[in-house]
Amino acid sequence: MSTRFAVFDGDSHVVEPPALWGKYLEPEYRTLGRHALWRQEGVTTSYLKINGETFRDTMNPNLPRHALWRPGITWDAIGELDPTMRHPLTEGASDPMARLADMDAMGIDQTLLYPTWFAEGFHLVHDPDVAYALARAYNNWIADFCAAAPGRLFATAMVPLQNMDFAVEELQRVAKVPCFRGAFLRPMFIEGRYFTHPSYDPLWAELERSGLVAAVHPAPGLWNPEWTSHGQFFEKVKNRLAQPAIMAGGGGPFSGGGNGAAGTSFFTAATPLGHPMAPILSYWLDNHLFVASTLIGYTVMQRFPNMKVVLAHGKASWMEEVLEKMEASSRVIPLLHHYPVRTDTDELWHEGKVMLGFDAEERLIRKLPHDFAEKVVWGSRYPHHDTTSAWDAIETLRGGGVPDELIARMIGGNAAEQFGVAELVVGEDKQNGQWR
Repeated sequence: MSTRFAVFDGDSHVVEPPALWGKYLEPEYRTLGRHALWRQEGVTTSYLKINGETFRDTMNPNLPRHALWRPGITWDAIGELDPTMRHPLTEGASDPMARLADMDAMGIDQTLLYPTWFAEGFHLVHDPDVAYALARAYNNWIADFCAAAPGRLFATAMVPLQNMDFAVEELQRVAKVPCFRGAFLRPMFIEGRYFTHPSYDPLWAELERSGLVAAVHPAPGLWNPEWTSHGQFFEKVKNRLAQPAIMAGGGGPFSGGGNGAAGTSFFTAATPLGHPMAPILSYWLDNHLFVASTLIGYTVMQRFPNMKVVLAHGKASWMEEVLEKMEASSRVIPLLHHYPVRTDTDELWHEGKVMLGFDAEERLIRKLPHDFAEKVVWGSRYPHHDTTSAWDAIETLRGGGVPDELIARMIGGNAAEQFGVAELVVGEDKQNGQWR
């Protein structure tokens, strides 16, 4: 297979190394910073620490699914990995030169980098001053990471939403650094408030003014307290699928009450699921909620029409349902909205500068490519266990009959335009899944 497509990966990740805390975090904040947010990757145990509280991994630590994929490995091969052996983190998750080599092998010209552990825990940090210091440390580290290839590596910035003055200051600082193309936002409740709260209006205004993209990316929430996002709810439901045994009804004088342990002969227990449900279900629902409540219902798209938004890692096919439901809502209950909401939701969506991340496996996009081509950006999810390469995505889209001119937009052109990045010129040398 050969292609001249310029490929922009709109959803890839780094894994923050210990040096971020030890080198980039200002000395006076290093102890406080490790108390507020720290990832421990041990030999026998792994956990995320947030505000001094430890959230231990619930999955097999031998299989680091957040950084397990590497070029040449298939999903089936990942599923067949020996769970009793320790498998290393993908080197390109934290090393820029290894990352560039992996991008070449994947057919990716440029990429936007999202965090991993900061995505999961940063917005939960209580102390605003420590959060601001952590944001500076992350942003300085990722800027150095991107400096390895300024035309290929781009980043989303961490923004200390714990104090909106700090957030605006940091946005103004990073906007002057060429590698930053967006501000990372996780769709979740922060201090019990969602992004529909008026306190976030200065954030939208500064994003619109600066041209930085609101880079919305959910996280599974497996290491978070309950009620921050959908993740913990799904895990609670999953855990209740395996109920304990109940006592059988006894006869005679014990009728109705059972006869103790001897009578527990009937069970309602089911085999527990061996994996979490949050990574499967929570991403798209978190993005769904953000679009419906914040962008449309709270009129952020109306009041800040030039703000650019990308919602990553949550698929795109669900958007038609959101538009349908919000159009009905805006017409039948307009007085319940905080601001007057436009009733022409479909027109609002097409006018707005909002795009959705997608993966090539989405059947509806392959069947109706003309309906989505202007509003989607492709993402590999590298180095997660379910990563796909650009070669895989192009082959899948072509196999679905999607025209090359639409693939070019979906696989790179849309993202480059949305993030304000000049596409690299791709010639005949990009062939057969590798660079020559």
